[in-house]
Amino acid sequence: MAKHVLEMSLLRAYVAAVEEKTLSRAALREDLVISAVSKRITELERQVGVSLLLRHGRGVAPTAAGATFYQRAKAILRSLSLAQDELCSYSADGTPKVRLAANPSTTVQFFPRDISQFLRANAGFRLNLVEASSVDVPRMIVDGEADIGIYHAAAPTPGLHSRPYRKDKVCLVVPAGHPLAGRKAIRMEDALDYEFLGYFPRHSLEGFLELAGPSISRPPLVRSEVSNYEARCRMVAEGLGIAIIPAIIARNYLAMMQFSIVDLLDDWALRQMHICVRDRHSLPAMVEQLFSHLLACATDA
Repeated sequence: MAKHVLEMSLLRAYVAAVEEKTLSRAALREDLVISAVSKRITELERQVGVSLLLRHGRGVAPTAAGATFYQRAKAILRSLSLAQDELCSYSADGTPKVRLAANPSTTVQFFPRDISQFLRANAGFRLNLVEASSVDVPRMIVDGEADIGIYHAAAPTPGLHSRPYRKDKVCLVVPAGHPLAGRKAIRMEDALDYEFLGYFPRHSLEGFLELAGPSISRPPLVRSEVSNYEARCRMVAEGLGIAIIPAIIARNYLAMMQFSIVDLLDDWALRQMHICVRDRHSLPAMVEQLFSHLLACATDA
């Protein structure tokens, strides 16, 4: 048998046909027409000089040689995928790069301090930081859109390698002179008669209601949705509503704005942040270094 440099497109078409058991499903998977899949497999068989696939009325199946070849082809494609994942950790000029997706609370409260020492010690390191909701971060890790994720949830997301990172607590921010301004701590239920400025923990109102569960008897009155923390605090200071804000962030703005902070006694007000990766055992070196550094910060928290 002559030796050939096999194209990856031929291997992908063959692997898809074996796994899907029909050329039509393989074509859907590879986003091709059936004739194109068939042509690629025929070309693959011509190049290797061996019949790889049996075609029958119900679909296709590998020959004995094809079954052995399938395992090799699968391993080659897997190796290529791992190599591409490795290259995602570098920018176009070869500089190490890590993509990190984190919920807004983390990027404001914890991340600047936790990452500064690491970046000073790794001058050639490039970090792509993307803000995303805690609902979306685990999906971004699964889909390969980010290398490291930080999200808050009552329990770690199944299927990922997640570790505890830090905790924060949300509070109620109310205008000065508001009926609730003199209260030190309340439950969310006690604030439901007043108009709120969103976002909420979990970002969407629907997600927040799922989080709060039976701790509140009815949905809050939402006057408008305001995602930016500073803008939300300024609108509260202007008397346009009350808002739920992470306590650390609210205290930072308190020095420059006129509003009052009221602690929330609800269990959901205390939030656990998790840091996650897809597979700890196959992390590129720079991703592992940053992940380990952030875990050390969590240990010291």
